[in-house]
Amino acid sequence: MVRYGFQIASLLLLATGSESFTSLSTRAISTAPVSTKLFNVPPPGTNADPATIKDRSDRESPPQSFYQLQVNCVRAAELAIKDGHKLIEVEFPPLPAQVLEMDDVSAYDVAEANFKLSLDFAKSFAAKQNDDEEAQVGIPKNVAILFPDESEMDIALERTSITADPYPGVQISSLRTSDPRDTRFFKPEQTFMSLFGGKSGGIIKPLEGVEMYVIVIASAQELPDVEELHELAPDAVICFYNLKLDILRGDLGAPAFPPKDFQDRFLSTVKPVYYLRTRQYSRSTSSPPFMVNFQGCLFRSYPGEFQTLLDTGTGSYRRVGGDKFRPPLGEFKEQLAKALEVEGVMQKEGSVLSFLRTGYKTTTWWEEEREDASDSWRT
Repeated sequence: MVRYGFQIASLLLLATGSESFTSLSTRAISTAPVSTKLFNVPPPGTNADPATIKDRSDRESPPQSFYQLQVNCVRAAELAIKDGHKLIEVEFPPLPAQVLEMDDVSAYDVAEANFKLSLDFAKSFAAKQNDDEEAQVGIPKNVAILFPDESEMDIALERTSITADPYPGVQISSLRTSDPRDTRFFKPEQTFMSLFGGKSGGIIKPLEGVEMYVIVIASAQELPDVEELHELAPDAVICFYNLKLDILRGDLGAPAFPPKDFQDRFLSTVKPVYYLRTRQYSRSTSSPPFMVNFQGCLFRSYPGEFQTLLDTGTGSYRRVGGDKFRPPLGEFKEQLAKALEVEGVMQKEGSVLSFLRTGYKTTTWWEEEREDASDSWRT
């Protein structure tokens, strides 16, 4: 496992307890009814019966280490692939929170961490070549990690001293590859042709024998290349690995970026199979301490539901709720705030003050119901 393996404790606090959970402080005692249903249970194996898998996934806790994270996200991806999903998303913070906040952490450091984690992810599938074939029907065993272009790939390989064929069944390449006989130093077709969501002009080509592509470090301008790859290899699984699609969707429609309908026809079909996003918020109050800082995470492990988890500040998460539909970020924030109101940490606001704080609209354009969009991205 990568050198960051046991640092995730600084990134994620353990999620323990039941749905009643411990209160946020010794001052605030929850009056919510106590449920006897246990949450934050370990996930079952991929060969368990579907009902057990769904029930345990609904109550799965965030990982305690990067090792557990890798095991669980591979399991979730396998389950989604067995259910026939070809476009899947894996999203989680690649470095501990205190590392990401350091001033000397560059984009290359984050990219290097994502690359190493994606390599472990790919190895987990390639290693199944020696497993029982009957038990692994439909699971891809030849995997390619794809960078946006050859320049990004060369930088990553140089920084990590990893070869292009690091493991049996795993290869490292790029979405845009040039002719080996092309000796030009600057290749404009690898830089500009993806602008405005245009086609690559034949540069995008599937790799022979590859059953699964893991896309890393791609921007919104380079996502149309992934769509073209999917059109050329519809039977291959494509995993969007830590691309922060939520942020990239917000760039759609801007000058030199793909249009907004790219979300409807393609990105909305991507299934989030392992999703862990942390958020930090603050709210002013009329009584001491006058400012309440709170945070939580939105967590999903396929085929489980999306769980809203509140950081209790005591080394654990408290489950606020869960839904089969992914909540918009505005709704997620309100779920955390209402949980604090129940605990007595924050005062309940009147309807006028609540409206002035949140406005009439709490969703972004791509989170709204769109006629031509799929529901895969939010289920």
